[in-house]
Order: sequence, then structure tokens, then C-alpha cells
Amino acid sequence: MLRGGDRLGNSAMNWNPQTVLNDFKAVAGLAGIQLADRHITIELLPAPHVAPARLPGGKMAVYVFSRGDEVLKVGKVGPNSHARYSYQHYKAGSAMSTLAGSLLADKALSDLAEIDPSAVGAWIKGNIDRVNFIVDASLGIHVLTLLEAFLQCRLMPRYEGFQSQRTG
Repeated sequence: MLRGGDRLGNSAMNWNPQTVLNDFKAVAGLAGIQLADRHITIELLPAPHVAPARLPGGKMAVYVFSRGDEVLKVGKVGPNSHARYSYQHYKAGSAMSTLAGSLLADKALSDLAEIDPSAVGAWIKGNIDRVNFIVDASLGIHVLTLLEAFLQCRLMPRYEGFQSQRTG
């Protein structure tokens, strides 16, 4: 089930969140997990977007940050990870492996070469699309981890793991 504006689906994004979720349900089924539509919802936050204020109660999430047709980062948060979900990816140095830190370290992105680290959060909100897959916490961490791994394999994000672990 999709929530939010539909602009993201009309952008240059080369993947469809609903199609990806439907394929994940098939993968989960192979693992013996039957998912109803109510178990995972999709929230679209096209650029410019507002960072989510809080992870809804009783929920976990896997989020995807993308710019045009390139997926930048896929991550997950458990039901008590509000800071990670809401603001850490928008602030350099707030935690390990954030989108902000990865962007600032990437010299190949010419439009970020001269950005002030204190402004990276505003740049992310203004230029990066975000998709949240909101997962019922009752499904457990194993389903959340499977969804994150599936999205990482399917979408091949630019910033995943340490630099030395990346394939491209």
C-alpha cells in the first residue's frame, strides 16, 4: 500500500517501490512468511521532502534514499531507533555510516564538493528522494533484516558497507 505523494513514481527513479514490495512478498513466502498488505506499507517522500518526525509506534522500517535513477543508501531501523530514522542521516557526524557522511566523503559528486557540512541535511532534503517501507514490529527483526538485504541486493546502493567492501 502506497502513502504520500505520487511525484516520486513520476521522477527519474528506475525502480517501483510497489513492484519491489510485491517481489519481496514472494521471497518472504519462500522463507515461510506470509505477509498481508497491512504488514508493510510504503511511504513516499519525494524531494524536496521533510524528514519523518518519528517512527510510528509498533513499527520498524527499511528506508531507501535515491537521487534520480541512482539508489544511494538502504538502511533499517528497529522499533526503538527513532533518532536513526528521523535525523541521523541528515547530519554529518551524528552516527556511523550516515547518508550525510557518505555524501560529504564522495568527491565524485561535484555539486557537493564545496558544501558546508552543516548544510548537508538541507541539501539531502532538497535533492534526495526517500522511500520508507514501514513494517509491523510484530513480524520481528528477521523479516526486517530480510527486507533490508533484499532491497540492497535488488537496488545496489552506492553507499553500502565500508568503502573497501563496495563493488563499484
